[in-house]
Formats: sequence, C-alpha cells, structure tokens
Amino acid sequence: MLVWDGGQSGTIGGGALELEAARRALEATATTVTRVPLGPALRQCCGGSVTLVTEVFERLPDVSNNYLRRVEGNAAEPLEIKRAKSQDRNGSGHDLVFDQGWLFEPVQPARVPLWVWGAGHVGRAIVDVIAPTQAVDITWVDSAPDRFPNSQGDKNSFIINELTAVNIPDAVPHAPRDAHHLILTYSHVFDLDLCHRLLAHGFASAGLIGSATKWARFRSRLRTLGHTDAQISRIQCPIGQPVLGKHPQAIAVGVASELLMSLQTKALGKDVAV
Repeated sequence: MLVWDGGQSGTIGGGALELEAARRALEATATTVTRVPLGPALRQCCGGSVTLVTEVFERLPDVSNNYLRRVEGNAAEPLEIKRAKSQDRNGSGHDLVFDQGWLFEPVQPARVPLWVWGAGHVGRAIVDVIAPTQAVDITWVDSAPDRFPNSQGDKNSFIINELTAVNIPDAVPHAPRDAHHLILTYSHVFDLDLCHRLLAHGFASAGLIGSATKWARFRSRLRTLGHTDAQISRIQCPIGQPVLGKHPQAIAVGVASELLMSLQTKALGKDVAV
C-alpha cells in the first residue's frame, strides 16, 4: 500500500488497522517494523496481531520482478529468503516473505491462470467480478474481437488477455495445463468440443455453464468420445450457486465465490470458513 499526503493506492484490508497504518506512514521519517495487536488499542476484538513494515521513499525503487531488502536487525540472509529468490529466478514465483528482518516482496506476484471461454453476458459478469480481486491471470477467449466489451474498468489495476479464435476450441493447446477453466460460450458445439479437448489436454479445474439435462447429454457424448466417467466427473456442471438465481451477475457471484474459496483452500491447505 502506498500512502502520500492527500492520497493512497492499494490496501492492507481496510478498517481501523489501515487507518492507523496510513497515519503512521505519513508521520514516518525512516523504516520501521511494528507489531500491532488487533485488540482494544484499535477498538477491535479480532484478536491476534499483524506486523507492519513502514518505509519512506523519496522515489520508488527501480525493481522488476521482486524487491528484496533488510528492514530491521542485522541477521544474515535466511534460508527462506534464499528459497524465495531461487523460485523467482526459475519462474515458479513466490509470495511475500518476511523472515528475520528480511522482506522479499514480489512486484508482480505469481497468479493462478484462469481461462474464461466466452464473452457473452455471463462471461462478462464473471470477468467483472473476478478480475478486480487480482487473484488470477485471466485469458478471455471468444470467436471475434467485437465479442469483447470496449472497456474492462481500470486496466492499470488488472490485466485481461483477450484471445480471438474463430473456432474457439482451437485455443486449448495454448492454455497452461495447470489452468482453471470456465466454459460459457454461445454454442453447445463449442462447449462440448472444449470439454473434449480439455480432458485430453489437462487442467486444474473446469466448470461448464448449463443445466442438469445439458450435462447428462454431454456426459454421454464424452463417453462416446473415449473419456471415462472418472475423467468426465472432473468437469463441474452446473456452476455457481443456483439459490442465487439465473441473472448473469448472480451467476458470477456464485462462480467467483466457489473459485476463490477453492484457490484459498488450496493455498492455506485447509478448509475456509464461510
């Protein structure tokens, strides 16, 4: 989070903690590391504590992939920091690390690839909901450039890669094998072919918009194409939360919540409370 007199960019989560962090940043004259209890001093009852690193810049540092520095103490570079540097060099990416006074901060954190197939009403709603979270790198595929909206909000905040393929499933070979997929095209022919090709290609997860009847027919066709029931069951259909309704934005909220909870559960290695 960047703070200057009269402005701010980014967030550390809002609330009383962010207000206090911004106040301290404006008053700071040197780098400080502060442990802040989330309790009565902030008029909060959350419990626990956070570590705030406050730095003062005359100009922003010239960095590309990551920003590494020692912000307190005199410890030698710890193993966890060396591991983060190594993973950054080999392209696997690494999250922020703060260890023994050393801070490794990715400038462009590695994000999960999400491929959204289709730029219709539901596709647009899903991208509008998910993109600002900056939790994923979105590749958005449709059959013509004019299928995409003219504006995607503040493109300085997030990047969406638009990909045009006249025959949409032809783009499947370009997707990373660890990508997540949402299949929402205007054509059931495209949808089925995407399911078929993705099952052969590999993916982290895949969701298909549609009814139980559509999915029953697709399952039958996919079996005929040579896929086993175990393979086919990796594709989720329907997607979202039916109780929210069928409005595109309602579908988008359900789909986004499922995806983000799944990603966070995997990242934390445990179930996420709702």
